[in-house]
Amino acid sequence: MPPTTPYAGKFNSCPSYGNNNHVQPPSPYHSGSAPKLSRDNIYNGPYSPTENPYDVPQPHSAYRTTSVSSGSAKEHHYGSSCTISENPYSSPQPHSPRQHSTSCPGRAYRHTSSSCSSEHSCRNNGAAAKARLYGHGVATSYGEMCYHDNSLVSASLEALIQHLVPTVDYYPDRSYVFTFLLSSRLFLHPYELMTRVCHLCVEQQRSGDALLDKIRFREVAPKLVQLLTEWTETFPYDFRDDRMMRCLKDMTLHVARGDEYSWRAMQQMTQRLIKRLSALGQYEEAVAALNAAAQERPASLKTKQASAQRADILSVCDDPFILAQQLTHIELDRLSFIGPEEFIQSFAMKDPLENHKGFFRKCKTSNLEAYVSWFNRLSYLVATEICMPAKKKHRARIIEFFIDVAQECFNIGNFNSLMAIITGMNMSPVARLKKTWNKVNTDKFEILEHQMDPSSNFSNYRTALRGATQRSETAHSSQEKIVIPFFSLLIKDIYFLNEGCANRLSNGHINFEKLWELAKQVSEFLVWRQVICPFDRDRRILQYLVTTSVYTEDELHLASYESEGPENNMEKDSRRSLRSSLLHRENRS
Repeated sequence: MPPTTPYAGKFNSCPSYGNNNHVQPPSPYHSGSAPKLSRDNIYNGPYSPTENPYDVPQPHSAYRTTSVSSGSAKEHHYGSSCTISENPYSSPQPHSPRQHSTSCPGRAYRHTSSSCSSEHSCRNNGAAAKARLYGHGVATSYGEMCYHDNSLVSASLEALIQHLVPTVDYYPDRSYVFTFLLSSRLFLHPYELMTRVCHLCVEQQRSGDALLDKIRFREVAPKLVQLLTEWTETFPYDFRDDRMMRCLKDMTLHVARGDEYSWRAMQQMTQRLIKRLSALGQYEEAVAALNAAAQERPASLKTKQASAQRADILSVCDDPFILAQQLTHIELDRLSFIGPEEFIQSFAMKDPLENHKGFFRKCKTSNLEAYVSWFNRLSYLVATEICMPAKKKHRARIIEFFIDVAQECFNIGNFNSLMAIITGMNMSPVARLKKTWNKVNTDKFEILEHQMDPSSNFSNYRTALRGATQRSETAHSSQEKIVIPFFSLLIKDIYFLNEGCANRLSNGHINFEKLWELAKQVSEFLVWRQVICPFDRDRRILQYLVTTSVYTEDELHLASYESEGPENNMEKDSRRSLRSSLLHRENRS
């Protein structure tokens, strides 16, 4: 019976294909020093993939003695409390809302202006609370915000926005900040949220006395800057909208009139933001150039005979472990540029938001879609490499090579490349090569297929992913930190979580329990994506993987028929039709 956990049934390292004297690099599961970190860039562009625009800095230390009282002594997952940090402008740590704690509903009284509606009085100590017991927990309502066991479960949109606004004696719990900034786009545009938060923060300090207003805003300015810093560090792509940048500029000018220290912090924050957005633009241009190069159709792909002259994967890299390392570089490079909000924007308020010219001028999920396209490309590359050789022995050798690459990806924790390789080897043009497969020892491949078996909602894979995650959390080396999930399944999980739970409850409240769960899944992804690949880069291999031309689906089928002839009349008709179709396309081009 094949093992169902990845680390009980971990594979041995594979030998290289070619030079038998080649020294096998150490597996990350074996003892030994980690390979030297390389900061080379496979795209030969100006940006550095290791300069992750989502690099997550360390949590803050204590800044002031002022803290928000908590109704529970329990710490949440982030290891941070409601205490205001020493440096409110240091880059924030994106948090995982694994434990659904937020600021205690019975915290100290917050000063609000008369413009704030009375429904927000639930946030004061003087608010009347209604509590009832159900199950083993306590459900409590504070006006427009409802809690269960000290965890926010539902609230009106207005109350949630007000809950995000810092004051002199209050700063929102950072797990709440991440969760609401992530999922608020289900209900309103980020620009609208930022405008309202900044407006409330300023208005709540107004007393009618200009001097007093200036003093009070000077006190709250560091916390407002801290909130904006968390926003720009964790969701920088929101600021590709010109209106968001204008709002940020307006707040910088407003802060400059009251607090020079906060004004300087705003300037530094804006400079970091511009640098990250510039890196994103360079990355997108590099990916577009690579895709254009890969789509070129050289003459060597037009016929089976001519394709034999094209370099194959074994001529570029004959070591499965090295190829698995280079695949991991590409995966982590592309993961690092996916914004957490892209998961939510893929199904958030599609029609109304698309009317906005600034924010949606660029595709709101472009980096996520580019990563899915990489998965498809890798699958087709595997199938192309197998179907291209004219000799059966060579095809069998390449199949065995990719099986070994897949098992090395498994050992590394690179499940996305693993699944892409399995998908490519299971494509019908490859699967029908029975004479070729008869020459292959498929024992290892069957184990890998078992690990990624889709039955029972990918239960074997999910067990393997948990094992990789636990290894990452207790890692003693940078190699052990690597977790690259099967990305299409991650997207599917988030999609069905969104579709399976209502955004609003029957009373009109926003279902915040759903928002906690969305944030939990996305925050796990943020931890995985910030890992810097520890393996040395091989530019030649990387360039081959991302730019070499691959067969289309029709070309794969035709190459398969030319490798092993049709077995029945249906396949004969298919080959005849494909030849005619491809010849027509070539003549037309």
